[in-house]
Amino acid sequence: MSTLGSSGIEVFPLNLGGNVFGWTSDEATSHRVLDAFTGAGGNFIDTADGYSAWVPGNSGGESETIIGRWLAARGNRDRVVVATKVSQHPQFRGLAAANVAAAADASLARLGTDYIDLYYAHYDDESTPLEETAGAFDALVKAGKVRAVGVSNYTAGRIREWFEVARRNNFVLPVAVQPHYNLVARKAYEGNIAPVAAEEGLAVLPYYALASGFLTGKYRTTEDLARGPRGGGAKTYLNEDGLAVIKVLTDIAAGHDVEPASVALAWLRSRPQVAAPIASARTVEQLPALLASATLELTADEITALDEVSGRAF
Repeated sequence: MSTLGSSGIEVFPLNLGGNVFGWTSDEATSHRVLDAFTGAGGNFIDTADGYSAWVPGNSGGESETIIGRWLAARGNRDRVVVATKVSQHPQFRGLAAANVAAAADASLARLGTDYIDLYYAHYDDESTPLEETAGAFDALVKAGKVRAVGVSNYTAGRIREWFEVARRNNFVLPVAVQPHYNLVARKAYEGNIAPVAAEEGLAVLPYYALASGFLTGKYRTTEDLARGPRGGGAKTYLNEDGLAVIKVLTDIAAGHDVEPASVALAWLRSRPQVAAPIASARTVEQLPALLASATLELTADEITALDEVSGRAF
């Protein structure tokens, strides 16, 4: 188990992404994935109020609703750590205090619970003073509606500013940061966010941990990009440098008799401050490779090989 910063909240070292629930996974399939994840020891689920408003016919909140129905059916709320986010739901845009309060209540209703374990500011809202936003999150914690606070998609400077504002006003401090970080997207996080995460003891929960599926190794030619709904995202990495990373990943995976995805996630787990990489499974069949990462221990030489091949270009 890993701990979310100073919160005392213990989580499985893999954070199951809920972005596919209500998108590429219908409710029944989503519930099977959740059952398999928790059945294997997982306890940490990531979602957001905006998931999946981008799907035709959806209005946002579909993922939370599916998770909420599953929690109610299984009666396991006290055994699951639920993270969700605010600022992107079509009805609750931004981080003004009144909006944060209303969005949190809407998320609680969809999740069928009276508390959120980890509540993120999903995207920075520079039109709202940080003091107002941090105060709104503090109020939710003091009201017992939120256990811990996180930030996602914030610059290092704005994270530091949040801490300054919070300390000045005796607001609760964030315990987690959710950045875009993986083997083929390193520089933005390592050069900017990592130092403040270390300084403040933040738990790091990387999203796009598998680079839109590229690090599973299934996208090696342009023809492969048509194989799934995330091929467009993987296209960015389909070049000589990206394929060099896949080659090393595949070789290491073969040595451990695991999938490349397991190695990619285990590499993230080896990084300082990383508590649990986020990865989603559209089907139960995709879960074993993700779950294997939670116990896979790479050798120092394997980590060095991945550092070197990915560090050159990414």
